[in-house]
Amino acid sequence: MHLTVFGSVGLDDVETPAGRVESAVGGSAVYFSLAASLFTDVRVAANVGHDFPDAAWDVLRGRGVDLSGLQVFADRPNFRWKGRYRGDMNEAETLDTQLNVLAEPPRIPEHYLDARFLFLANSAPETQLMLRERMPDAVCWADTMNLWIDTARPALEALLGRLDGLVLNDGEARALSGEHNLVAAGERLREMGPRVVVVKKGEHGAFLFAPEGRFSLPAYPTTRVVDPTGAGDSFAGGLLGSLAASGGHQDFAALRRAMVDGTVCASLTVEHFSTEGLERADPAELARRTAELRSFVEWPA
Repeated sequence: MHLTVFGSVGLDDVETPAGRVESAVGGSAVYFSLAASLFTDVRVAANVGHDFPDAAWDVLRGRGVDLSGLQVFADRPNFRWKGRYRGDMNEAETLDTQLNVLAEPPRIPEHYLDARFLFLANSAPETQLMLRERMPDAVCWADTMNLWIDTARPALEALLGRLDGLVLNDGEARALSGEHNLVAAGERLREMGPRVVVVKKGEHGAFLFAPEGRFSLPAYPTTRVVDPTGAGDSFAGGLLGSLAASGGHQDFAALRRAMVDGTVCASLTVEHFSTEGLERADPAELARRTAELRSFVEWPA
């Protein structure tokens, strides 16, 4: 099953205790697609500036990812983000954001409109809602952030009513639901529309809320945390890629397996700057980490 993603393509300046990089490849669509393409066929739609390196797409091209939804602006620079991590590196300090091409609406190729599985990465809720309405029959998941919770809540709430699944972090879950307790927040978010809610908790793992019950999974125990940028998008890519690979089934067992796959993808991301970890992903290492993570929890036969 094809998995279609709409998101950002970025160039990032990142500083962490492990070092710093400038104009590193990033963006939600890139991290998501690199993770999802380890499991299923992927279509990407995003706006790209003239200064984004074409060679950055080589790995995705090699995996057969459909890049015909990329809208390249020859006269405008790419989306750029500058951030710094300190301490436990659970949250970045944003130093500069330049939207550039992100100010323009995405282009939707005609053959994308038959999408059966759709992920709307973090962007303005009005844009996400427009994309959802263009593909009403797709199983649709989305991400969001505090900026939209604070400034575009009516559109975001309208979007929630059109979603099958929602992925967001614990701070966003509390802000959007109005609940401080994370369990209450997850259940409240499901009442707002999505059938399934997944709350990311950084180094503390992730929490699944579904009609069949709840499931909590720890993060993969890596001792090498170099750069957390893109870990959440990689988690979402592994999660949705796994679900698409299963034929789009969202029963409780499939969701739990997908949580593991997303967590493994996030662990590969944080061990390197930029997208290197996902680009170098080895099937044997993926299988080893998956088996190790599954051993931590009771797993269905």
